[in-house]
Amino acid sequence: MKKLLTLTVILFAVNVFAQDTYLQCGRIIDVDNGTVLTEKTIVVSGSHIKSVLDGYKKGGSKDVVVDLKNKTVMPGFIDLHVHIESESNPAAYIQKFTLNEADVAFNSTVNAKKTLMAGITTVRDLGGSGVNISLRNAINKGLVEGPRIFTAGKAIGTTGGHADPTNGMKKALMGNPGPKEGVVNSIEDARKAVRQRYKDGADVIKITATGGVLSVAKSGQNPQFTLEEIKSITSTAKDYNFLTAAHAHGDEGMRRAILGGIKTIEHGTLMSDETMDLMIEHNTYLVPTITAGKQAAENGAKPGYYPEVVAQKAREIGPQIQSMFARAYKKGVPIAFGTDAGVYPHGENAREFVYMVEAGMPVLEAIKAATITNAALLGMDDLGQLKKDYLADIIAVEGNPEKDVESLKNVSFVMKEGAIFKNQ
Repeated sequence: MKKLLTLTVILFAVNVFAQDTYLQCGRIIDVDNGTVLTEKTIVVSGSHIKSVLDGYKKGGSKDVVVDLKNKTVMPGFIDLHVHIESESNPAAYIQKFTLNEADVAFNSTVNAKKTLMAGITTVRDLGGSGVNISLRNAINKGLVEGPRIFTAGKAIGTTGGHADPTNGMKKALMGNPGPKEGVVNSIEDARKAVRQRYKDGADVIKITATGGVLSVAKSGQNPQFTLEEIKSITSTAKDYNFLTAAHAHGDEGMRRAILGGIKTIEHGTLMSDETMDLMIEHNTYLVPTITAGKQAAENGAKPGYYPEVVAQKAREIGPQIQSMFARAYKKGVPIAFGTDAGVYPHGENAREFVYMVEAGMPVLEAIKAATITNAALLGMDDLGQLKKDYLADIIAVEGNPEKDVESLKNVSFVMKEGAIFKNQ
């Protein structure tokens, strides 16, 4: 009897103090149908959307009402390519030797908050030192404000390749990094590196299928894995339920990554028409990161910003991404949204929408790529739409993105899992 009475009191307390949040929305982007709805109310209960109602509703006396009547409301954005631990600056190459892990961790919390405040409620972090795993955990526990993170931990490369952490160091410091550090040189190494990422607590696998722009190495485009090594990575990743991504600028490395079973190609700068056809055939997604290409080219023109071996690659490769994206979109290559934040300042992720629209993608399609498409790739079937029972990741912007894509840079309201983090 006493236990029954206690349970009744608890249920009564939950009922009395529970409250819903009513978001009165002037415009809502229905990303699934590519339309804009007007005068709706989204009811949020706990971490999920309870209902979407016609007109402006207020609920009961204990409910919270948020006035978004003069704003455009949409799902929180998902950026599939960020580097949350770091941010480009002229001292970045020296900081590898001067910053402690704790310094990197504290800096990452600032980057995480900037990202969330920009309306990016979910990210895929594609490579850092491993601090990104701890940051994900801290955000999940509510200790740090930031987006939901799916992280690769440390990216996987080959000896001297784009993800070799000792590139550019003097020989006394190079050592011989292996699978634990994310450097592989055989089918067996590749398999072990994936299993190490699982042990470390990563969510996704990222490889560097070609040379890269910002690594201190000569080539920005040569293939750096054999097809057999890539197949070893993807088959092992499948065993551990990992989504796979491949950094790639050069065409041959991209082709091997697609044939090897990689799901998303990051950058894709020098992609040929034949490789685009292969992307379509294998349902492989392009994550274009146009913003990073433009920013790298701009930084590469600044004397001393990068080491010269990097600056030359930045000037050559960076400017080509947007035109490649325009061809890929027109051809029908599957497109996902990702920006490579960290190469440019965190919090400016919406620049990518502007460049995608400039290249010919309608703004509502670009928003769909950053919501429904990316949620599906991450396996989140309750994310990326404003519908009943979906996670309440909701943002609002000033203005109308259909008329002015630049308005996506001005996020004034951010809710993640029902909690309001920004309301201006």
